[in-house]
Amino acid sequence: MNNIPSVDLADFLSDDPNRKQKFVQEIGTAYEEIGFVSLRNHFLDDALVNGLYKEVKSFFALPLEDKAKYEIEGLGGQRGYISFGKEHAKGKKEGDLKEFWHFGQEADEDANLIEEYPENVIVNELPDFNATGMEAYRMLEKTGIYVLRALALYIGLDEHYFDHWASNGNSILRPIHYPPITEEPKGAVRAGAHGDINLITLLMGASAGGLQVLRNDGEWIDAIPNEDELVINVGDMLERHTNNKLRSTIHRVVNPPKEQWDTPRFSIPFFMHPRSDMKLNCLDACVNEEHPKAFDDITAGDFLHQRLVEIGLIKE
Repeated sequence: MNNIPSVDLADFLSDDPNRKQKFVQEIGTAYEEIGFVSLRNHFLDDALVNGLYKEVKSFFALPLEDKAKYEIEGLGGQRGYISFGKEHAKGKKEGDLKEFWHFGQEADEDANLIEEYPENVIVNELPDFNATGMEAYRMLEKTGIYVLRALALYIGLDEHYFDHWASNGNSILRPIHYPPITEEPKGAVRAGAHGDINLITLLMGASAGGLQVLRNDGEWIDAIPNEDELVINVGDMLERHTNNKLRSTIHRVVNPPKEQWDTPRFSIPFFMHPRSDMKLNCLDACVNEEHPKAFDDITAGDFLHQRLVEIGLIKE
């Protein structure tokens, strides 16, 4: 396998039970074997994607002093702007060669959350930035819920098992700018090898290559979706909840060849988090003699806090 498997959400949404089961089997098998798929026929249309990239590029082109106004202390980087080199991969001290922005959940009034999410930060210079970002957020959240429904069926759970936890969850939409590289990086890459924290990650097509996935045999392969596809991978929370049945695969964004150093890269992942009170305890359906319980019990909120400390966004 030299690229990630491709699946069609239209199969799952079909009235044909055979097509629906085909999707469930394909995505479940892919997530057991490599942890990544590319997905077509999602809910993002081209106009929304193009509009969001336009807004994102305009924001990162603002002068640094303007962007710095939106870096809010005390939020652990959960909303607004996060400046260049602030985040690093778990276990690394070199900061990643990127700056980024965070849009967060705007929960329904009747969500009955046990926590209060921080408000999104409004960019005054770009009147369409926030509305466009949140429209994309909703479409990615909708897509993600259908993917989680398929995975619930694959595991042997009720199809709607994840609906409550993922709807109004603590999800993050993260537009990222990897600026041109101007000098030899001292051990730093655009994004160091890491697993994602959350349940699943949905990635809109990046403006340049570089995303690589670590195969079971230790080989790195390029993740190259078709133009109209999302790349969707399992995060550490779902790996933990399924007792390693579904794999959170290590991935990275490598620096381009030197002749392409002057090329910036933009990408926009959506990190789908559950509500913080969701228990990530290993599911009974995934524990047996052959696969004993591999993880201690923990809530999603406590696990997220641990990881934000490890990657440098929260200081203790």
